[in-house]
Amino acid sequence: MSSVLTIRGGVPLTGRVTVRGAKNLVPKAMVASLLGNEPSVLRNVPEIKDVEVVTSLLQLHGVTVEKDPVTGDLTLDPKSAKTASSTAIDAHAGDSRIPILLCGPLIHAIGEAFIPDLGGCKIGDRPIDYHLNVLRQFGAVVEKRPGGIHISAPKGLHGAKISLPYPSVGATEQVLLSATRAEGITELSGAATEPEVVDLIAVLQKMGAIISVQTDRTIRIEGVKDLGGYDHRALPDRNESASWASAALVTRGDIFVEGASQRDMMTFLNTYRKVGGGMDIREDGIRFYHPGGKLSPLVLETDVHPGFMTDWQQPLVVALTQAEGVSIVHETVYENRFGFTDALARMGATIQLHRECLGSVPCRFGQRNFLHSAVISGPTPLRGTDIDIPDLRGGFSHLIAALAATGTSRVTGIDIINRGYERFTEKLAALGADFDINDAK
Repeated sequence: MSSVLTIRGGVPLTGRVTVRGAKNLVPKAMVASLLGNEPSVLRNVPEIKDVEVVTSLLQLHGVTVEKDPVTGDLTLDPKSAKTASSTAIDAHAGDSRIPILLCGPLIHAIGEAFIPDLGGCKIGDRPIDYHLNVLRQFGAVVEKRPGGIHISAPKGLHGAKISLPYPSVGATEQVLLSATRAEGITELSGAATEPEVVDLIAVLQKMGAIISVQTDRTIRIEGVKDLGGYDHRALPDRNESASWASAALVTRGDIFVEGASQRDMMTFLNTYRKVGGGMDIREDGIRFYHPGGKLSPLVLETDVHPGFMTDWQQPLVVALTQAEGVSIVHETVYENRFGFTDALARMGATIQLHRECLGSVPCRFGQRNFLHSAVISGPTPLRGTDIDIPDLRGGFSHLIAALAATGTSRVTGIDIINRGYERFTEKLAALGADFDINDAK
């Protein structure tokens, strides 16, 4: 049964929250354990839905997953890996898009993989064609079956020269997880180089992989016959850190985010400062706060790393509704990411969406009739309203808008937020938010 959050807004969020391992790394590192012939240990693991889904999928395939009751660290042992029934796997259909990354490791471990129909956030086109085309280039045979896709490699996986038309994080991870034990050398051009991708490479190198990253987005993988285990502490979640930073700004609050890392957030921190946000960077985290006075509008374009990350955009847009003047945001990564602004408009925000590219960053959507640029005029007072959460980051953005608004908001669909925000209602309570949580009727 889904839950409903009733929020009484207008209370600044103040206090301390802890951010643990990145949602965009931890499930992939768990999948990587399938490639080894020894147990692996993954540390700094958050309690989020994606981790639960991957844990269940690995256990279905015979991997032993043990969680330390004190630290939360996971020990993953793949020595008994086996084929799982399609019925059992299909039970997870729609829960996550992570299962597509199981393909390469499962083929190396047991010779085949069945991947259920994929779910994930409804923020735009995330075609799995990239993944399937990559696997075919390695020599895999892809068959569509009821409820999902069956993939095998009768002659094994072999290294390939692969060029991505767009630096997709998921496709890059697919290549890494498939190529490390493939016969021969794989050269990937047009690769994604996000910090989470680099951290996955570090995991694979600990296991015995030979991977080099060049400055022109080219990754070279020399296939090895066997891999061992790893002991790895996941890098902190920069997206959750940025979300709490925006929450502090929107609610005129003061939040210390323990675990936030400056190194992987520099582009966000520069933008946060330009808007008028205050910060205090420390060894154990970053304090984010509204320093008083007016917020400044800006022109912003999302981009792949090292640009301004698309996941940072939605929470920051809420802050821009309170800036003095006109801000322009050009979304270049996901074409439907501005769907969440409908609720903001009902709350009183002045946001106009445009099909044109309002920016200079190369964009795939300019000629495809998508509303992917936004003009935000502020400041505009926000009023409480009923909201149904559409996706992970948009949902968090709705929450912080409701927390800043006058009056009461009733927010449904909050279970989506559990996919990427660990214990978020506990954290809201610790920051002084005024809300109730009940089961939907």
